[in-house]
Amino acid sequence: MTATASPPRTQDLSEGALGMALLHIERGDLAAARNNLTQAVAGGVSAGGNASLFHGVPALEFVLGRAGRADHDVQGAVDRVVAARLAAARRRQAAGALPHPAEFDLIRGLTGLGALLLARGAPSPLLEEVLAYLVSLARPVRVEGRELPGWWSPVGPADEAVAGGHSNNGVAHGIAGPLAALSLAVRHDVQVPGQHDAIEVFARWLDTYGCWYWTTHDQLSAPEPPEPAPARPSWCYGQIGIARTQQLAALTLKDPARRLAAEDTVIRTLADPNFLGLITDASLCHGWAGLLTIARAVADDSPAPDRFTPPIEDLTQRLAADLERLPKPGFLEGRTGAHLALDGTNETDWTSALLIT
Repeated sequence: MTATASPPRTQDLSEGALGMALLHIERGDLAAARNNLTQAVAGGVSAGGNASLFHGVPALEFVLGRAGRADHDVQGAVDRVVAARLAAARRRQAAGALPHPAEFDLIRGLTGLGALLLARGAPSPLLEEVLAYLVSLARPVRVEGRELPGWWSPVGPADEAVAGGHSNNGVAHGIAGPLAALSLAVRHDVQVPGQHDAIEVFARWLDTYGCWYWTTHDQLSAPEPPEPAPARPSWCYGQIGIARTQQLAALTLKDPARRLAAEDTVIRTLADPNFLGLITDASLCHGWAGLLTIARAVADDSPAPDRFTPPIEDLTQRLAADLERLPKPGFLEGRTGAHLALDGTNETDWTSALLIT
């Protein structure tokens, strides 16, 4: 395993050849997947600071794991990446500093690495350390005499400065990702001290603030919670992605009222032409493919799955109509991910990369 200064995009799970291999593996075409994998690793595979579930050796392990081919060398390299990221997070916490979203999020951070360790199928001390770290984010911190959520960040996902800091609320870059990871870990019988309490903290935060992509200092200081924003209801940000995490939390907490509220949000949003009008492509990240994949998962976990048949049929038609208009070929924003969603199978549990399952 080699580290590279400027790793090629081919080793991205999001848009590179690694992501394209997922479709072939899910369809059982291992020869085609092997060609993608050869292309992905041709320039080396990063095991450095930029390695994450969606880039470098962890992304390689996830894809190989869908075919049952992740070996000990690859897993060992991933373990070293995870250990280094945990050590950096602990140093940051000890210094009393606020986290960058990339420390904990799904796309670049420890939530994604935790999802990968969970996908191995066997509990491990390293997975428990990651879960314990995610639990620690539920503890508030004091900064300049002010109490803030433990995941409050001074910068945005693109490293932009945010005046007064913010809470990112989405699945891809925000606190909904840790909520989903902790809830799914319970489903897989992996628990650490404080896990249920942390799930409650994150879920209640999203009850109040999940109606916005992120929460600002002014919103946190306001006497009343913010009014819902008319925003795209995608997987990465927005009502549908957060509703799935709330359903997962409800199942973990055995909270039928929360589960019903989450499922009602999905039904209501997918029937609202104003929200659907904000969807502009067929992608997994923020388009029809993501909504369809979530709707199926929500239906599978609902005691009333037939409620979701009409929106699933509608989303399937919209996805089929728009899929080939996607200009990119990849997983998150391209045709590969859209085809995976349209196929409607999940034999390899590829949806675990999105913390949908």
